[in-house]
Amino acid sequence: MKKINTAQLKQLVEAAIFVADKPISKQHLKETVLNEFTVADRTLSKVINELKLDYQPRGIQLVEVASGYRFQSLDALSPWLSKLWQENAPKYSRAMLETLALIAYRQPITRGEIEQVRGVAVSSNIIKTLTERDWVKVVGHKEVPGRPALYATTKGFLDYFSMTSLSDLPNADVFENMAESIASDSPLKVLNEAPSE
Repeated sequence: MKKINTAQLKQLVEAAIFVADKPISKQHLKETVLNEFTVADRTLSKVINELKLDYQPRGIQLVEVASGYRFQSLDALSPWLSKLWQENAPKYSRAMLETLALIAYRQPITRGEIEQVRGVAVSSNIIKTLTERDWVKVVGHKEVPGRPALYATTKGFLDYFSMTSLSDLPNADVFENMAESIASDSPLKVLNEAPSE
């Protein structure tokens, strides 16, 4: 095994993450671009942390998602960067977002359970679209008559929404606070007190 100095290691890791077409894990780095070198896990982690700090003040950041590391632009720059692409960002229907949220928060879940919570049937197109986007997958079948498919989110879902794990999902308190904030900012407030004269 060859040795590599820290500066060269940092350059190689940076270049590998930059040219990779999808997030790349430490293990994948070691099995591919670093397979000829002796690199300790601690050293690799240190180099990746240095790269994160190097990119922190820039318009591009090194972030960790479920599948590994990738470079991505700052969220704050998206209104301007989106002008580079002529097509509009996909619009997701309320039904699709509700279905995705139920799968994310209650996984594994069957289609019937989703329909029971939503109170309406789940379109086959919604499940098909979520599966094609690699956001959900069938992880098994429930042991009940008919053996319905159990759906769960994928690493692709976590990567798309820049999360490392499902624990990064906001909890119910965040939604309640958001709802209260929206209600308090509404111009249609109902006064609980008699108007003063």
